[in-house]
Amino acid sequence: MHATLHSVSDVMTHTVAAVGRKATFKEIVQLMQDWKVSALPVLEGEGRVVGVVSEADLLPKEEFRDSDPDRYTQLRRLSDLAKAGAITAEELMTSPALTTRPDATLAQAARTMAHAKVKRLPVVTELGMLEGIVSRADLLKVFLRSDDEIAEEVRLELVAYLFPMPGSAIRVEVHDGVVRLAGHVRDTSLIPVAARLVRAVEGVVDVDFDLEGHDSVTASGHSSAATVAESSTGF
Repeated sequence: MHATLHSVSDVMTHTVAAVGRKATFKEIVQLMQDWKVSALPVLEGEGRVVGVVSEADLLPKEEFRDSDPDRYTQLRRLSDLAKAGAITAEELMTSPALTTRPDATLAQAARTMAHAKVKRLPVVTELGMLEGIVSRADLLKVFLRSDDEIAEEVRLELVAYLFPMPGSAIRVEVHDGVVRLAGHVRDTSLIPVAARLVRAVEGVVDVDFDLEGHDSVTASGHSSAATVAESSTGF
């Protein structure tokens, strides 16, 4: 069984706008405007990522432009006040940069973004060299997979492996990303396993089961029958 697992390299953007350490405040703002992005990797040398400068790093300059913060605010927001007076990417950036690798799974990248509350991650090599950038929107591209493509993967990579003929006959239907498995299975104990594996298929929105099973012969020599109808409530 070799189910497809998409990696960051499959969905990332390869052409990336970036700045050097000495890029000025206005150059950064202009580049963000031109590229319609909210953050830029900061590079040094031949392309090693040393930080990220975002809109959040730039906003303190406007926030504190005509204000005189009190002592409490000064103590509580030392970092923001420092950025309010910054004029280069080196002074503004968040460092070290939070990054991901090209071979990271989409789930790993999504967890990193969620925990750090960021919208995008630079994608770097083992040496920290910039290869691309991946955004929240990029991670959602897997849900653009067609129903036919998802059904084929579930049918060939999962159902055929877990419930081979003879003894099992399962129909695989997919509508708007929701997978439905219906029919007869020889071993109902594998249904929870199937549920987990189907949910792990990229692009699957939900899973629904309507399976009737004929379990193995009991100690008394009689076969036991079981019917399983499960409707997944999500992930």
